[in-house]
Amino acid sequence: MKKRVLSGVQPSGHPHLGNYLGAMRRHIEMQEEYECFLFIADLHALTTVKDSNLMKAQTYELAAAYLALGLDPEKTVFFKQSAISEHAELCWIFDCLVTVPFLERSHAWKDAKNKGVKEATMGLFNYPVLQAADILLYKPDLVPVGKDQKQHIEMTRDIATTFNNLFGEIFKLPEPEIKEEVAIVPGTDGQKMSKSYGNTIDLFAPENALKKQVMGIVTDSTPVEDPKDPDKCNVFNIYKLLASPEETKDVENKYRQGGFGYGEAKKLLLEKILSHFAKSREKYENLMGKKDFITQILEEGAKKAKSIAISTLDEVKEKTGYK
Repeated sequence: MKKRVLSGVQPSGHPHLGNYLGAMRRHIEMQEEYECFLFIADLHALTTVKDSNLMKAQTYELAAAYLALGLDPEKTVFFKQSAISEHAELCWIFDCLVTVPFLERSHAWKDAKNKGVKEATMGLFNYPVLQAADILLYKPDLVPVGKDQKQHIEMTRDIATTFNNLFGEIFKLPEPEIKEEVAIVPGTDGQKMSKSYGNTIDLFAPENALKKQVMGIVTDSTPVEDPKDPDKCNVFNIYKLLASPEETKDVENKYRQGGFGYGEAKKLLLEKILSHFAKSREKYENLMGKKDFITQILEEGAKKAKSIAISTLDEVKEKTGYK
């Protein structure tokens, strides 16, 4: 039997290079080796997206992006989180087991408070509990996450353990699957690439917009003729995540030899992005004109996911006295 893998991705903003290198590429690779479940986390997105048209548009964008990049709905159960009401129902049951101090330990909650988020919602505070429900409903073996999400998987395991100890063994304890070399993808300003920082390189942006983002990557003021340390350069640190070992070594040598400017490095990066994603960008444009087709794929995935979610929740109801 193949091990089961589950992932969820929020439809918030345009899919960017950090999404691809940090998660999307791995999700697509894993469908060849694992039994994969991937959902569009639109319930989670409601913590930030308050416009119904924007929610729909970004959901289609994300679905089209995954399909364009190689996701196969015959190999991956691909669906919208909101189509499966069992996510919210299990979340409430877990809410009755989880304490406020437990949730206050969440790095995401602490980060939101440190940033002075005004009128923080219960959805934001309760994010880890819904995430635990998302995961545990499908009893996966592995959950691919970035390094910054590792704590949420640990919290999921804690919630599963609490339930199992109180009511009896139902939930498998999932393991985080982290690829260390792309755990943090640098953005155009050197911080982690994130929509919230406004430092992204959008995968499917028009070429002129993509060029503007790449040419806007922050670099130091070292003159063209001087040698440079590639490891300290944002451009190189992004380039090497897409390039072959030979290409990476060649560009690294150019940095260290001198006579190679950051402008030239940015042009190489732009060319690499355009060539690497040429077929996907073309397919994406085609898919964005076929929203009915995308809807059908998500609905078919939801039917498969729903049967498993109902089965798990029936077990939970039996254990907790609701059946």
